[in-house]
Amino acid sequence: MSGAIHVLNGPNLNRLGTREPEIYGATTLAEVEAMARAAAGSRALVFHQSNAEYQLIDWIHQAIDESACAIIINPAGLTFTSVPIMDALKMFPGPVIELHITNIHRREAVYHHSLVSKVATAVIAGLGPQGYRTAVEAACRMVG
Repeated sequence: MSGAIHVLNGPNLNRLGTREPEIYGATTLAEVEAMARAAAGSRALVFHQSNAEYQLIDWIHQAIDESACAIIINPAGLTFTSVPIMDALKMFPGPVIELHITNIHRREAVYHHSLVSKVATAVIAGLGPQGYRTAVEAACRMVG
């Protein structure tokens, strides 16, 4: 598949590097984006972050309309609450990788039930910011 990989980031991820560094680390979102682009090599990569649920949904629709080859999504707190994001991802015909910096299953119970996992092709959790590199490399392998 020749379309771009779309990497979508949800609420509060713009605060990476300063938000609870003991949990999320000191890597900034700009550094995460650079890491993802390096992992993509020559493959086009679209990278977005928003604190607004509707914007993430619009970007999923954009990925569909632009025939993206894969979506990597870290919906952050919306992972556990957003039926609309889950429904939008259901419409995407390619691989969807759900990504979390922390291992959500080792955290408080509120973080254990992902709606996105119900529609994701794969889930990566607990690798820290390096998980983005792993997710992009996996997406590249999945789409050939």
